[in-house]
Amino acid sequence: MNDAHPAINDPMSDQTNDPLPTWDLSDLYASMDDPAIDADFRRAETMAREFAATYAGKLADASGATVAAAIKTYETLQEVQGRLLSYAQLLFAGDSTDPAIGRFYQSVRERATAISSDLIFFTLELNRLSDALLEAKLAEPQLAQYRPWLRDLRGFRPHQLSDELEKLAHERDLTANGAWVRLFDETIAAMRVTVNDQKLTVSDALNKLSDPDRSVREAAGKGIGAAFQDNGRLFCLITNTLAKDKEIEDTWRHYPRPGSARNRANMVEDEVVDALVTAVRASYPRLAHRYYLMKAKWLGLPKLQHWDRNAPLPDDDDRHIAWREARDRVLTAYGTFSPEMAEVGRRFFDGPWIDAELRPGKSGGAFAHPTVPSAHPYLLLNYHGKTRDVMTLAHELGHGVHQVVAANQGYLMSGTPLTLAETASVFGEMLTFRSLLDSATPQQRRIMLAAKTEDMLNTVVRQIAFYEFETRLHDERRKGELLPERIGEIWLQVQTESLGPAFEFSPEYSVFWSYVPHFIHSPFYVYAYAFGDCLVNALYAVFQTGHPGFQRKYMEMLKAGGTKRHQELLAPFGLDASDPAFWNKGLDVISGFIDELEGTGG
Repeated sequence: MNDAHPAINDPMSDQTNDPLPTWDLSDLYASMDDPAIDADFRRAETMAREFAATYAGKLADASGATVAAAIKTYETLQEVQGRLLSYAQLLFAGDSTDPAIGRFYQSVRERATAISSDLIFFTLELNRLSDALLEAKLAEPQLAQYRPWLRDLRGFRPHQLSDELEKLAHERDLTANGAWVRLFDETIAAMRVTVNDQKLTVSDALNKLSDPDRSVREAAGKGIGAAFQDNGRLFCLITNTLAKDKEIEDTWRHYPRPGSARNRANMVEDEVVDALVTAVRASYPRLAHRYYLMKAKWLGLPKLQHWDRNAPLPDDDDRHIAWREARDRVLTAYGTFSPEMAEVGRRFFDGPWIDAELRPGKSGGAFAHPTVPSAHPYLLLNYHGKTRDVMTLAHELGHGVHQVVAANQGYLMSGTPLTLAETASVFGEMLTFRSLLDSATPQQRRIMLAAKTEDMLNTVVRQIAFYEFETRLHDERRKGELLPERIGEIWLQVQTESLGPAFEFSPEYSVFWSYVPHFIHSPFYVYAYAFGDCLVNALYAVFQTGHPGFQRKYMEMLKAGGTKRHQELLAPFGLDASDPAFWNKGLDVISGFIDELEGTGG
């Protein structure tokens, strides 16, 4: 996610013969030709037809035990499909330029969509049960275990369409929303960016924006701008189409505003998100504005350009960190906090369940994919050996540990809303950072504090600016299609507001919205990063006070998966995210780091 290091087709992380891992997906399926794939599809197809014949139109009169048995079968079907889809998704993420993989990925999605069409009736019919009737059925202990899932499911009752419309929307996604997302992914993967006569992938060009040589950063910034400008009409069309598609669906489902559907899925109220956004935007001057004015001074520049935002500090050698050292640093930090966390984390390296190799066609950035409870998660990274890459490893491993320990809740209740899913990842980062900081010299401490501050600004300020960009774009799209120039204007407005007077933006920066995959894959996802970071800052402050049984309570929070909402999960720590003052606790931590940097002569 940072500086490219070295050639993208070299599987070695450095010159010390420290190979980067690639994942072994055989715990899902042996290959695209594995007979088990067709066998699982045939089993799921048969089960789905029998399921519909057995339960469709009969849930209202069924006993609690019968409804529980139906949910159990439904969960099994979802897991079978989840395994198939996970395998196809991970293959595609590993190389989206291989036509055979692209064909396989699409075929799996189409076949899975056909199966799940037979199952759509089930959740819709459950939601049509009256509260009193469902409550009577929940007296049956076998059904009561699914109460959290039913609670969350019924949160969508006001937004539910008829069975026929739900089925139509589901089946058309492949050729509607899903097709545009695939077009975006394949376009990004195939693009090459010219940087000083080198042809780089988008991921590697973005990493050059962290190069210590300012001329390299500038060449990367201008090269990225030129490449995305060349594809500007396509990215504008994709963005406009998906925004309009979302408006149509939101209108039919009676969501009051563009972000409401995401908030509903995250099980968080619009007002809580509003409080977070308001608190962060009010803190722009004391956070990003103040820090980047200081950074401009460190770099000896009257103004920062966009390619200076992630520039290393002049006295930061940011030596290459071998993969094995990164692994040891993260596992040591995890183990100091909780041996259980480290033990679970170690499984990812032993698996191997991690793909960190640098290669063309691979998805950029990083993610943790939970797959299914009967298997295990996988992590994707692009490891360049920088300190930020170590933090990315700590972040994604936090997700992975969370997904492993929550798996006992089963397929329907192991997943957590995005807001809480980011808690474990950001906490993993904080543990690793604090572990490294404790052993640092004063000079190293200053460099580390600056790097951590930048990461937190990227996680909090930048993501809320992204959220603001999406909000303005979607609001304006409802009045008509937006030209690329107008989208660029909105982008520059939110960047200027959030980053402050230290920056002046060169013209090519107006297209940089185009590369952000979250806008395409998961609209309004981005505030979850800020939610998680501020929540973790507050949570870590509780840990530092010596809160009794903190580690035990923390692991219990992770193991709860999706069975509890944020209010229930945070109550044992004395925290309440619905309190408007809560967010300032997290933002004060970032401000405190900047205070310390100013105190060191920044």
